[in-house]
Amino acid sequence: MAEQKRKSKMILKIIIGFIIVLCLLLLAAFINHRIKLKSDKSLLEPIGQLVEVDGENMCVYTEGEGEITIVFMSGGGTPSPILDFKTLYTQLSDEYKIAVVEKFGYGFSDDSNRSRDIDTMLEDTRNALSKADVQAPYVLCPHSLSGLEAVYWAQKYPDEVSAIIGLDMAAPEYYTDLKISTAILKLNQVLCEMGLVRLISESVNIMYKNSELTENELSIIKALYSRRCVSEAVVNEAKSCIENAEIITEKGMPNVPVLMFISNAEGINYDKESWIKTSLNYAENLKNGKYIQLDCPHYVHNEEHIKIADEIKAFLDQQLNNLLVDLNAIFITQLGIRLLM
Repeated sequence: MAEQKRKSKMILKIIIGFIIVLCLLLLAAFINHRIKLKSDKSLLEPIGQLVEVDGENMCVYTEGEGEITIVFMSGGGTPSPILDFKTLYTQLSDEYKIAVVEKFGYGFSDDSNRSRDIDTMLEDTRNALSKADVQAPYVLCPHSLSGLEAVYWAQKYPDEVSAIIGLDMAAPEYYTDLKISTAILKLNQVLCEMGLVRLISESVNIMYKNSELTENELSIIKALYSRRCVSEAVVNEAKSCIENAEIITEKGMPNVPVLMFISNAEGINYDKESWIKTSLNYAENLKNGKYIQLDCPHYVHNEEHIKIADEIKAFLDQQLNNLLVDLNAIFITQLGIRLLM
């Protein structure tokens, strides 16, 4: 009996000791996080232009002076869209005008509790581009979840969208039956506030290991990720994405030229096989589309940026040639009518 009591006390002491050590570690992580937040301030100066949209700031980055404007739209929860796409758009900005829009809750933009229904998100993006003096028409270049917004843009404002180039973009059907747990996102918010996310911020290096970002640029991404790994806007976007996908699916396929790059689904947080299947099915049913499968992870623009840039240039050259052929045909037709008159 005495021996059993002694063992029980020892187990209790071990448990109490473990709890004390855990609390001390959590406190140390929290204090370290607060100190680092102050030292990170120099890394958090906006790279792009801040524009006001309904009283809150959105960040828009532009580069290049070409006649065709390519608008890059980031995947869900990307810490720094401006830097995320940099490895790719630097391959293109010598020929095209580049714009990167950071939605509310992303990168250098303010966080916001605004609705993330598809109409509100689209109007926010359009307003931000307009205020940054980036005029339509656009070639939309969405990654992942932003594929929903890009397709809806082409459906609602077809005169503003000359083409869509999907960087492993989401097919709307993928999200219609998806089970999304916002509780996990909320938990990540808590872990971020506690400073625990900062301890794994080095994982950013894995995501961008094949990119051409500098060490300072990687440090900026880590600082943004550690500060706000999951924003309120991202949580609300996750809550709305199934309903958004249903709205888009009901409107049918976009009537614009589409080029889709499809990854091997490595890095997708949900059903990988379904991601590839729905992407291929969507691409094959496009009226004016083509797709290219890549044997690389989900962030294709950092894995195969040279190949993708070359394919984008070829695709846009072909679209321009098609436009010139159509214009010539119209001119010849009109000339023939005039001669007959």
